[in-house]
Amino acid sequence: MSELTSPATGTRLHPRPQLTRERWDDLCGVWGFAHDDDDRGLDERWFEREDVFDQSITVPFPPESRASGLRATGYHPVVWYRRTVEVSPEDHTGRVLLHFGAVDYRAQVWVNGRLVAEHEGGHTPFTADLTSVLVPGETQVIVVRAEDDPHDLAQPRGKQDWEETPHAIWYHRTTGIWQPVWLEIVPRTHIQTLRWTPDVDRGRLSLVVRLNKASRQPLRVRVRLSIRGTRLADDTYALEGQEVRREVELDPVRYRAGRKDLLWGPRRPNLIDARITLLDDDDNVLDEVGSYTALRSVGVRDGRFQLNGSAYYLRLVLAQNYWPESHLAAPSEDALRREVELVKSLGFNGVRIHQKVEDPRFLYWCDRLGLLVWGEMANAYVFTTEAQRRLTREWLEVLERDYNHPCIVTWVPVNESWGVPDLEGDPAQRAFVRGLYELTKALDPTRPAIGNDGWELVEGDILGVHDYALDGDTLRERYHSAEALEQTLKTVQPSRRNFYLAGHHRRGEPVMLTEFGGLSHAPSESERWWGYGTLPDTDALLARYEDLVSAVLDSPVIAGFCYTQLTDTEQETNGLLRGDRTPKLDPERVREVTSRVSRAVQHDVLQEIHALADERRLAQLRAQGQEEAVAED
Repeated sequence: MSELTSPATGTRLHPRPQLTRERWDDLCGVWGFAHDDDDRGLDERWFEREDVFDQSITVPFPPESRASGLRATGYHPVVWYRRTVEVSPEDHTGRVLLHFGAVDYRAQVWVNGRLVAEHEGGHTPFTADLTSVLVPGETQVIVVRAEDDPHDLAQPRGKQDWEETPHAIWYHRTTGIWQPVWLEIVPRTHIQTLRWTPDVDRGRLSLVVRLNKASRQPLRVRVRLSIRGTRLADDTYALEGQEVRREVELDPVRYRAGRKDLLWGPRRPNLIDARITLLDDDDNVLDEVGSYTALRSVGVRDGRFQLNGSAYYLRLVLAQNYWPESHLAAPSEDALRREVELVKSLGFNGVRIHQKVEDPRFLYWCDRLGLLVWGEMANAYVFTTEAQRRLTREWLEVLERDYNHPCIVTWVPVNESWGVPDLEGDPAQRAFVRGLYELTKALDPTRPAIGNDGWELVEGDILGVHDYALDGDTLRERYHSAEALEQTLKTVQPSRRNFYLAGHHRRGEPVMLTEFGGLSHAPSESERWWGYGTLPDTDALLARYEDLVSAVLDSPVIAGFCYTQLTDTEQETNGLLRGDRTPKLDPERVREVTSRVSRAVQHDVLQEIHALADERRLAQLRAQGQEEAVAED
């Protein structure tokens, strides 16, 4: 195996940045490929054959994309991949693991003709242990079958179109392998997962280290934490069984003195580097992984989103994270970093990833560069028992995979009423959304969650409103005061849908415009285009963007926004950037508009000033013994 490095040691970004080992073998590149439109491959045992693989594909790009070398955009519900790898004899002393970042939608994997893995879910990772099927001294053959039925609307598909040609707001499909594939050699007993939970108030990090299996001998786990080369902790814990749970306490004096330099946020994305070592009783190293975490808290209180205990105004942009040449797959590692940099350059402090579960390497750059993320699930389009089962199971895998990323600050399992089209009339659909919300909160109580975002609210810590009003005056009328806000939500119905369902009672949740704008700059007459509102030229587009965003920022009751959208995507031409990521508008001007101080923030500051003044006055009155005046105040 080649020795490609993890982020901790240098040149390549590990496909799984929060659990890295120095030795891993990148299997992206050219694979053999075959369409199986008649679904004959299983019966004909293609996993044992080479002759049927009559095409080549560049992994991890989907076959529908140009980057794959195929651009096969028709209906191909079953596809097969094949490649060979060499595994050196010394690698047989440990476990040989084959990792897939994501295969859309249903995958089966064979090695040397033997089935080693099956997985369902197009956005989440899975691993196959190849150790028992490797043939010493031989070239190892990997075969993958991926099934992605474009007509199966119970499949969580996000914005992948079920029609052959993309229409309205749906795009070309992403079938099969679309995230990295890699091999990794690990010890027979090894670290399988890490779970970090920060405690900002106490200056601690909760850590769960789980092994692949329980050990019969006593083991110890050494945890080393540092930030910018300075050591924060170096502790060792006994491990009995399969996992150890411990609280890692940072030096209290250093934490109090340098709290700002330790907390994570968009302006100061302070990451804590971690090295986790598995030791035996004789201090022999059995396994070692690199990771990182951060001290960061998020929540909601008093109608505001909270970051590290203080009110924080969210300026998000809707991100489809779709590339013309590679679809849901990023065209390169550099493109993932560049996407984060582009968002920040336009004045936004976060993204709402829309109908997609992003590549962990994108989340890594959000962690590293300081960009907030709303994590969302790709939804199905029908409400059936099978659709519920599929979405729930995959959502659980999403929560597990991405729990450790400090950039993720909110979970959204359902967009609007996608997959639950009769929320008002069907109690089962409401129960499903409520159940997803409660399940999310049970598995991750550290972040806000929204059961469904946009309209027909069932349950959520934040009230996300989708309002595509086309002018600022309308937005000002709807959101200029608390009374106007309530009137809007109860009777105006911004998306021509009821926002509140019967029986809903406000609990002081923050209200955010989580979709608005959607302005399109009409391309030439020969091109297809789509948008919520169309402007004739870039000057008009910039003026309308300023009009809409300024109206939202003028509201004292809106706690944050998400503008639709970052980039043009297929026929959707309502991006601030074109599909190739070139700007339509002057980025500096967009940044000025986006980052202007909101009236809600000013309102919060004034309230704090008034509260302090009131406290001082009460203290003075008490000191003077004026109890009646105190009671009046």
